[in-house]
Amino acid sequence: MSQVFVQVAPSGQTQSEMAKSLQHVRNIGIMAHIDAGKTTVTERVLFFAGRTYKIGEVHEGTAVMDYLVEEQQRGITITSAATTFPWRDHAVNLIDTPGHVDFTIEVERSLRVLDGAVAVFCGVGGVEAQSETVWHQADRYRVPRLCFVNKLDRTGADFDRVVREIRERLLGHPVVLQLPIGEGETFQGQVDLITRTAYFYEPAEIGSTRRTGPIPPEMADEVELFRHELIERAAECDDALMEKYLAEEEIDAEAIIAALRKGTVANKIQPLLCGSALKHMGIQLLLDAVVDYLPSPLEVGAIAGHETLRSDKVIRRKPDPDEPFSALVFKVVSDQHGDLHFIRIYSGHLGGGTRVLNSTQDKKENISRIWEMHAQRRIKRDEAVAGDIVAVVGLKHSLTGDTLCDTRHPIVLERLEFPEPVITMSIEPRSSADKERLVDALNTLRREDPSFRFRYDSDTGQTTISGMGELHLEIIRNKLIRDLSVDVRVGRPSVAYKETVLGQAQAEGRFIHQTGGRGMFAVVTLRVEACKPATGQPPITFEDATHGGVIPREFVASVEQGVRDAAGSGPLAGYPMLNVKATLLDGKHHPVDSNDIAFQHAAALGFNQAVKDATPVFLEPIMRLAVSTPEEFLGAVTGDLQARRAEIHQMETRGRYRVLLAEVPLAEMFGYSTQLRSLTQGRGTYTLEPAAYAPAPAQVAEQILRYV
Repeated sequence: MSQVFVQVAPSGQTQSEMAKSLQHVRNIGIMAHIDAGKTTVTERVLFFAGRTYKIGEVHEGTAVMDYLVEEQQRGITITSAATTFPWRDHAVNLIDTPGHVDFTIEVERSLRVLDGAVAVFCGVGGVEAQSETVWHQADRYRVPRLCFVNKLDRTGADFDRVVREIRERLLGHPVVLQLPIGEGETFQGQVDLITRTAYFYEPAEIGSTRRTGPIPPEMADEVELFRHELIERAAECDDALMEKYLAEEEIDAEAIIAALRKGTVANKIQPLLCGSALKHMGIQLLLDAVVDYLPSPLEVGAIAGHETLRSDKVIRRKPDPDEPFSALVFKVVSDQHGDLHFIRIYSGHLGGGTRVLNSTQDKKENISRIWEMHAQRRIKRDEAVAGDIVAVVGLKHSLTGDTLCDTRHPIVLERLEFPEPVITMSIEPRSSADKERLVDALNTLRREDPSFRFRYDSDTGQTTISGMGELHLEIIRNKLIRDLSVDVRVGRPSVAYKETVLGQAQAEGRFIHQTGGRGMFAVVTLRVEACKPATGQPPITFEDATHGGVIPREFVASVEQGVRDAAGSGPLAGYPMLNVKATLLDGKHHPVDSNDIAFQHAAALGFNQAVKDATPVFLEPIMRLAVSTPEEFLGAVTGDLQARRAEIHQMETRGRYRVLLAEVPLAEMFGYSTQLRSLTQGRGTYTLEPAAYAPAPAQVAEQILRYV
């Protein structure tokens, strides 16, 4: 991947110079369903903030934040991109995230380090499948957010329906700050309910030349009704404002904004705005809202972690440059000049040439350079401080999710968890030279993308790659060929099945080798059972239930490692195992012959035997499906889905279209795009995203075993 190096900061300022204090910093992301206009919003934001001087267009392949060749060719965002820009004396760090479900890991790891987000909704499509996914991801990380209803200039736009869907489908708490003036072809601007100001935009002019005018008379009653509701919702967020409201006193705009900010930061409400990014309408007002309502690092507060990986002691670090340094690696990009690690700094400060501790791996690292990023462009920084999102060069061992900290003050922050792949295909090099480079190239891609996996089977000599969807693996293949110069052939995609257990069983694992001299000795007793891990927890749960030191503490970690290694290959067909709990019950050790390797082997033997006795079964990935079809084709589409073992949960009406919401096994969905086009004369569309893993029916299990 090529990078552009720049030595001068935008507008002659560095981020540090722009931000007078942490109170003037905003770390935000843009998130949305695919085609909601997310990248178009980002491009307008950068233009109006003075960060770019020409507006990039997604449909022309010129979007600044979509700088990868694949992104420009396909017109979609594939990888998250970071930038920094000024607005109203604030420094805003922005991450533009993908909307396609295959790249949801980019959204996940971005939300982990952001303080706020802008959720973009299409005025026509409303709340769609990936809208729900990213919204719940933001819920999981407790990220405050704004809502922006985009594309209100398009035929079929329905502002009220989108607001209603946010409430009903997302269980959100949107507070309408603006009402659109017209919809579709009649969309002219918006009314600001707080100030009672109407904004109009001339079709031939850029949005920066907006004008204000009187509220259209036909909207007067509606404006007052919504404004009353707005003040009511604001009063619920602030006791002082509530007193004024109940006393029927006059409430000024500043008091309303302050109350709404309090409610937004506390995640009680989501201020909602509207516009059309393509027509440059409403972007400056959205930027104002980012500053007015989304939190600074100070308002997010201290970050919590543990002293070590295995310590229960909780440590908190305030977002203060004078605190000991702590940061989280949330993205790795391979580059010819060395891996580029994106980090969010939570406390302390960092300078180039600093030695830090990777507390996750217990390894010391050197930071050679610090970069402020603008998509693929780099701006050299001398230092970075708490609240900053920057990229660093020089790390040799650090991966996504690792904690970096002061060598004298260790802390381990909560790690990122990554989704399980749902699709697999075989891959082989075209030449012996490519064979030698393939493993290194796959490791490079694995460092960049934690949702990508690969596996080499020494028995068959076959390498398989796994990912989140067909597009994901197609992008991986193209990266291998174009960016890493490894020519490969790939097989047909197949389902990435998993294995689990339905019952409970106990077994002993013994690894005893005596060959003269120092031997190998380890005995463990394990119980395995079905277990649904909590959200964010690894798919295999391990618990130490031993007492009295029957196994020395230093070997318990080896037992856990042996269990996790064994769980990588299930007993039925060698698929990785999910939703299994292994409990260490008992064991024996030898004061001389016991070691880590012996206990790893003993644990693997015991685990494998217990799993065989606990009724192992296959798990198949179940996908969440949303199909949009004209009403006249509804019967044909429904019948086809039922034949694919789909469970239809809901049907919605959107104009002349019907939207079917269902869950369906991934194995039944290959070739669906072609079939849907055939059934609907090319007018039907669908989205597909992972929902869960479920036990495969007996006939499916038989088919799997037949082809193993």
